[in-house]
Amino acid sequence: MRSELNQSFLEKQLKLAQRTSLIGLALFAVGIYLTFAYPKAVLWAFVALIVGFLVSQIGIYFGNRYGRRPRADQVLDQALKGVGEKHTLYHYATPAGHVIIGPSGVWVLVVKYQQGRIRYHKGKWRQKGGPVLWYLRLFAQEGLGRPDVEVEEEVKLIRKALVEALGEEEAAAVPVEPVLVFTSPKAVLEDVSEAPVPTLKPEDLKGFFRERLKQKRLTPEQVRRVREALVLYKPPKKAAEDAASAKASKAKRGAKAKKKG
Repeated sequence: MRSELNQSFLEKQLKLAQRTSLIGLALFAVGIYLTFAYPKAVLWAFVALIVGFLVSQIGIYFGNRYGRRPRADQVLDQALKGVGEKHTLYHYATPAGHVIIGPSGVWVLVVKYQQGRIRYHKGKWRQKGGPVLWYLRLFAQEGLGRPDVEVEEEVKLIRKALVEALGEEEAAAVPVEPVLVFTSPKAVLEDVSEAPVPTLKPEDLKGFFRERLKQKRLTPEQVRRVREALVLYKPPKKAAEDAASAKASKAKRGAKAKKKG
């Protein structure tokens, strides 16, 4: 399986993480300074400390999501290496974060990096991990929340883009299926058999997709149109080629018009 990474998007997120972390630390330092240098300004010191802490947590959140190694895109690339040769895995290049496009349809991979024991029982997600999990939540690890809702939102984004580009009838013929992936080595899927969406670890992906990606539910022309509808990012080389092609076409039309004139 080929993969394409929107490197510019990733770099922007990492810069955001660095800047917010630095701003948070600076505000925190100001709060500490005011506390000791100007005891009467205790209210402002308190505000600076709280805001600094919150801003730094935002930086840690983005750093964890886009900067930790191996990153989500690297984990998925490695897990799916050798399957679906006619498919492409796009990272941060479509309305959803990680999307596979090919003859078998569109697959939306929603990545979660929470650790601990994960289960789905009686319509609810549960995450257990003791004091360590509480500590991680305090310092900017996302809570588990409702992964099924997140999955629905990403699928909706893909469906919306397809309808806008292809129209309702053609978009309805495109299979869009989600998969939830817990990438942390410390995540243990205890009981997710009743989950509303396939829930897997990276090591399970190859077995899950091996036969499914052999399905031919889209023609080559449909695959092309789906890619055009969903892929918002083009690698620099491809973008340059398209720009050169567009420029050549424009010059050709101009020459024809001049000749007619």
